[in-house]
Amino acid sequence: MMNGLRNEAKGNGIPDTPDALQAYFLDKMNRNLHINLCFSPVGNNFRIMARKFPGMINCTSINFFHPWPKNALIDVASNFLSDIEFPDEKIKDQIALNMAEVHTSIDEANEKFFKIERRYNYTTPKSFLELIEFYKSTLVEKRSAIVRNI
Repeated sequence: MMNGLRNEAKGNGIPDTPDALQAYFLDKMNRNLHINLCFSPVGNNFRIMARKFPGMINCTSINFFHPWPKNALIDVASNFLSDIEFPDEKIKDQIALNMAEVHTSIDEANEKFFKIERRYNYTTPKSFLELIEFYKSTLVEKRSAIVRNI
């Protein structure tokens, strides 16, 4: 590691001593190392990790993301539903629109829930993706049941 930094450190005027090279390395790491951790506030994992590693909360910047716009939800649902065969393309578009409506209505229900219960209920992009996957698996299951009945 020190040999890899020796020429760069000399070029920046750092003396060729182990302590100076180590200090240069640590300074370079502090300037260039960035870590992104993504946690969903849903479930126990975030709470458990925050309790085990309090530095994750105390020494970080937390970015809260805004809700997805409705047209983005529709596009994501259409994309994930593209591998399903529908009798008409309009049906897929209407299902994607319905999924976006359901997801946005849940956000409104979460606000009402907070006003009444004073507790948060989170709806994340992962919740929307799980809705799509649930719909797809249920559709496959129901279609196969119909074929078996026929």
